Amino acid sequence: MPRPLGELEDAVMTRVWQWNRPVTVREVLEDLQQERSIAYTTVMTVMDNLHQKGWVRREAEGRAYRYTAVSTRAAYSAALMNEAWSTSDSPAAALVAFFGMMSPEQREALRDAVRIVQHDEPEHAPEHGNAPAGEDPSRAAPEGDSGAQETDPGR
Repeated sequence: MPRPLGELEDAVMTRVWQWNRPVTVREVLEDLQQERSIAYTTVMTVMDNLHQKGWVRREAEGRAYRYTAVSTRAAYSAALMNEAWSTSDSPAAALVAFFGMMSPEQREALRDAVRIVQHDEPEHAPEHGNAPAGEDPSRAAPEGDSGAQETDPGR
């Protein structure tokens, strides 16, 4: 489970995710300075920390680095939601409460997402992570495995 990003980490990662290309500290700094007074070294430290935590990869370009996101904001958000849901003592109640907080637009997006997931499921998908008879059980996903860990750089 990724640790939630801090306020400044989130501001930096938002730009990296939105721009969806390799970025420099200078580019992020200049964009952040439109909203707040911030030093180059502060942004450099935050981006280095994000690299150390596995959120971004970097490649040297001259004396600077270009940073690229390791995963998407959607994968980050999904990992946070999965962690919150899976740590509940009543996951079903947590989901009901969460759905109750959603706007009509969010509920419609949820319906669309469920339709997509259901459409992508194989016809004879194993239930609860158990492999069908005759299949190698080691190939079945562990129960509760959402697949989010593959894009979870916070582990």
